Amino acid sequence: MSSLIGMTRPPVGFGPGSQAEEGDDELDYLPMPSGMRVYEPHLPEIPDPDRAAVAGGVLSQIHRALVRWRPGEELRIAVDGLDARTLALVGEALGEGEVAVKVDRAGGRLEIQEAALAGVWRVRAFGDGEPRESLLVGAFPRVALNRAFIPMGPIEAGAPPDGLMNGLPILTELLDRSAGWRRGEAPHAVNFSLLPHTPEDLVFVEGRLGQGATTILSRGYGNCRVTASATPNVWWVRYYNSVDTLILDTVEIVDVPAVVCAAAEDIADSAERLAEILDALKIEREEIQ
Repeated sequence: MSSLIGMTRPPVGFGPGSQAEEGDDELDYLPMPSGMRVYEPHLPEIPDPDRAAVAGGVLSQIHRALVRWRPGEELRIAVDGLDARTLALVGEALGEGEVAVKVDRAGGRLEIQEAALAGVWRVRAFGDGEPRESLLVGAFPRVALNRAFIPMGPIEAGAPPDGLMNGLPILTELLDRSAGWRRGEAPHAVNFSLLPHTPEDLVFVEGRLGQGATTILSRGYGNCRVTASATPNVWWVRYYNSVDTLILDTVEIVDVPAVVCAAAEDIADSAERLAEILDALKIEREEIQ
């Protein structure tokens, strides 16, 4: 009889009280990105009429460049002769956008900031003497790509370390794709967030690819940090949520990752927004042919 009773008892984990109450053990998801940056037009106060006229002329030139721009082009607006206060007025009108770039180079560095108007870039060159500034209109500043893959330190060599799982085949794939990649081809990506790997794999691949000279931060929906390796056209692209938790870790083989580039539609939209700013400031636009 006792054996029959034992057989008819519900198994462990079934029956009233065996399961957690609703709300006791909820799934703990990673916080998703929040605080998306949005465009907000800003009209600077310009008390000096003469300085206002010069700054307005620069804004008009930028508008003309935005309207004339075509994919693949990069247009430069000369600001070499402007004094610091006039440049500050121009910068105040342009605002700051999502993408910031730093390029380390021999004899100095470059700091590049996208304006609130996508596709407009302020480039500051630091070295001996006063910083030099220029304005560019384009998808992404070419000057940040010219030195992107120059090694910033020695590239690791020698025998593979212990603890590797997929490090060797991943590195072989990346080096092969880098050697065969040609401008205009679709990007090739390796997603470390989905690919089985050990911490040693990640350190090994990073060490063998090396560190390049260009670092990019895109502050859109969360943060995206893009770092050039020392291997041509190989970029680390890492996405973080609003609490700085890594949510996607990838390597892209491409001339520059699309996430940091201004699309043609964005640049056309910037032309319309700048036209509205010029009209609000009562600045005459340059005739566009």
